[in-house]
Amino acid sequence: MAKLRQSQRLLQARKWSTLMLVLFMLFMLTIVLLMLLAFGVFSLPINNNDESSPMDLSYFRRAEPERSEEGLGKRGDQWTEVLSWEPRAFVYHNLLSKEECEYLISLAKPHIVKSTVVDSQTGKCKDSRVRTSSGTFLRRGSILFK
Repeated sequence: MAKLRQSQRLLQARKWSTLMLVLFMLFMLTIVLLMLLAFGVFSLPINNNDESSPMDLSYFRRAEPERSEEGLGKRGDQWTEVLSWEPRAFVYHNLLSKEECEYLISLAKPHIVKSTVVDSQTGKCKDSRVRTSSGTFLRRGSILFK
């Protein structure tokens, strides 16, 4: 009779240890998932009551534009087009007005230079027939809107 009670206690202890192991594993899985979300390794799709799926590459997120009466020109409706989630790529439509774009181009035009490549032997920049682009950098504070 004593052996029966002892075996029942042992069986009950094994059930509890199995239950505790399962609960511990679920807890650890939750912690790992929260860490992955926090570090941005993956993200949850946002349900904004649209018919299209956020993972669809033709997915558009429309936002109410923040407009001020100051500035150059009139912008169209601003909205963001999601091109890809991995890697993340977006197109911001109507970010600047036509006049703002022309103003930035007029600031940059005098400083535009042909793009170069890095020489693998010397580590210095050099011209390349393959590279056909040109570009410039604007200094911080050089953009002044009237």
